[in-house]
Amino acid sequence: MSFGDPEIMGVPAIKITQTATSLAGDFWGGFAAMLVVLPSSVAFGIVAYTALGPEYAGRGAIAGLLGAAALGVVAPIVGRTAGLISTPCAPAAAVLSATIAGLLSGIAGPPVDASSVPVMIALVGLFSACLQALYGLIGGGRLIKFIPYQVVTGYLWSVGLIIVLGQLPKFLGLPKGVSLWQGLISPGLWKWQGVIVGIVTTSVMLLAPKITRRLPATILGLSAGVLAYFALSLVSPELLDLHNNSLVIGPLQADASLFDAVTSQVSALGTLDFSTLKLIAVPALTLSVLLSIDTLKSCVAVDALTRTRHNSDRELIGQGCGNLASFFLGGMPGSGAVGPTLINLTSGGRTPRAGIIEGALVLLALLLLGSLIAWIPIAALAGILLVIAYRMLDGQIFRLLFQKSGRLDFAVIAAVIGVALSRDLIAAAGVGIGMAILLFIRDQVRGSVIRRKRYLDEISSKTQRGERERAILRSVGDQGVVCELQGNLFFGTTDQLFTQLESDLRTKRFILMDMRRVRSIDYTAVRLLEQMHQELAERHGQLLFSQMPSGVLEGRDFETYLKEMGLIGGKGVKICDTMDSAMEWMEEQILTAHGVSIEQKEKLLELKDFSLFREFSEEELSNIKECVSEVSLKRENRLFSTGDSGDEMFLVRRGGVRILLPVAGNYRHLATVSQGSFFGELAFIDNETRSTDVDAKWDTDLYVLSRRRFNERSRANATIGVLVFARLAKAIALRLRDTNARIE
Repeated sequence: MSFGDPEIMGVPAIKITQTATSLAGDFWGGFAAMLVVLPSSVAFGIVAYTALGPEYAGRGAIAGLLGAAALGVVAPIVGRTAGLISTPCAPAAAVLSATIAGLLSGIAGPPVDASSVPVMIALVGLFSACLQALYGLIGGGRLIKFIPYQVVTGYLWSVGLIIVLGQLPKFLGLPKGVSLWQGLISPGLWKWQGVIVGIVTTSVMLLAPKITRRLPATILGLSAGVLAYFALSLVSPELLDLHNNSLVIGPLQADASLFDAVTSQVSALGTLDFSTLKLIAVPALTLSVLLSIDTLKSCVAVDALTRTRHNSDRELIGQGCGNLASFFLGGMPGSGAVGPTLINLTSGGRTPRAGIIEGALVLLALLLLGSLIAWIPIAALAGILLVIAYRMLDGQIFRLLFQKSGRLDFAVIAAVIGVALSRDLIAAAGVGIGMAILLFIRDQVRGSVIRRKRYLDEISSKTQRGERERAILRSVGDQGVVCELQGNLFFGTTDQLFTQLESDLRTKRFILMDMRRVRSIDYTAVRLLEQMHQELAERHGQLLFSQMPSGVLEGRDFETYLKEMGLIGGKGVKICDTMDSAMEWMEEQILTAHGVSIEQKEKLLELKDFSLFREFSEEELSNIKECVSEVSLKRENRLFSTGDSGDEMFLVRRGGVRILLPVAGNYRHLATVSQGSFFGELAFIDNETRSTDVDAKWDTDLYVLSRRRFNERSRANATIGVLVFARLAKAIALRLRDTNARIE
């Protein structure tokens, strides 16, 4: 931001060599950064203060330099971001100049006398500094990063256009009181000497990166502008008159001592009253947000270059302290900027010492070179700022116009720019964030919150049921609805959810909502879910939730939040740990309603009751029976464990077992095998060790079919072997199909 981003500066991505830190490296880095900061700080100070009139150019130059010195020394001491250089910047110049114009014209209230405006501008900087420190103290560094990029882009364009509109009159040397539009169509009002100086400055600054990168483009451009000015004095001797010369900064107003400056700023606090506070509150808030965004964007760029990680909150506190020091010195506020930071890093600066050295060198330059600074041409500074502003205007946004999906994003950017230019930047922020929220809601509503919806006649739980139970579920399983939700459940998506489930709410008994992929939920969604639960309860149905997330965006626990809202607990929504356990519960309710007893007190099944042996003759069943034994398990007892040897297949006569897979110290539930089904067929087929653990879910009775004894019988009667393995293959195929239906 400001002239921060390497791309904005026209500098390609640069890999910073990871060398050991040294005082010499920090000194040369700070010195090189000072060469960039010096002219830009003077320029930004003049931008802000000449809104009061051309006679305030000298005061603006002093304010810019004092701000650079204060920020350079104090911000790195507190913020500690390695290599970051803080300095007055374009957003500060734009906000302060717009504030001055507003105070003088009376946009926000009665017009303010010009003599009182510098005090009020100082107070804007003070409150902005305090707000920045507050953002850091309350952890706002992370939140500021979430400001939509459309709004940030609109800010940059607004600041760039404000600078362009403010600097073109200075570039052309227009007389005071002449509007830009009137001046553009009246070339006779232009001061040709200033125009030539400006053209030389901008040309050299634009061409400099293509010629050399050893010297900053701003220094080369400024030097060329100064040389052009003194060359023109050979034909226009009046240019050598320092006083009453609107083409140069003029004498710097630095008559007071440092102590007097601090005393003057402290005394400004005594002028603060409620009416003044109303006038400066909005500009201070605007400035604090812009400077914070500018700094944090710069810190992200520094992290990428140095492979380090900054502390956002600490850096905001550091920037607040730096701007507070700038206030007491009578300087201009600023932010961390990538432009001078990049120069610092490539010149050897690696630690916060480089920033401190840069600030001290700026102060030294002010003390020793103050008389020379007075001769800097205004048009040269205007040319520098025009180039900086041009590089802030990201032309990529116009591509959005040619993309159907990007036109609304372009509308947000255009709205921010329009409001910023017609009103102010804080109003533009409100408009931009409001429109970005609407775009977010649009995107959420456009995609369905239901990732997938299926019925229990299409998908089943992991419980392996008998043929009769499967037939019932195939017939009436559509009474259970399984909905996998995704995204955010909030006021923008709840109506869509209700609409998609409206017919199911009227006709189905059970609706399961799997919440695993839900990221957040708000009060509106809770009330809608409560309404859905009540509608199902009136028809003796049930709403279920499974796989509740551990937290929402605000960090609240899902289940705790819903309990507080009264949605779960008591006779509310049923909560299940997994989607499978919820599906199993719905299946049991449907089966019970159709005469199947889920209580584990059924009569023991005989061999002929199993589909594996159905339609076998009495002789064949007699042969099979000689191969089986019986075993009983109490609830929770283990039948076998992973790695056990065995060649038996088990048939559930009564009760049921859970098939569990040990994974990293825990268990993953693979299936529940209930009455009428079988398990252990893999070891029965290949005679390998057991690959899972099996525990009794209820009191359970089993038939145990031994492969060794089965082989003996099938040799005597090959038909038995053919029939059993054919039906076994069919049963395994059905299980694989059920598994495929559950795979996501």
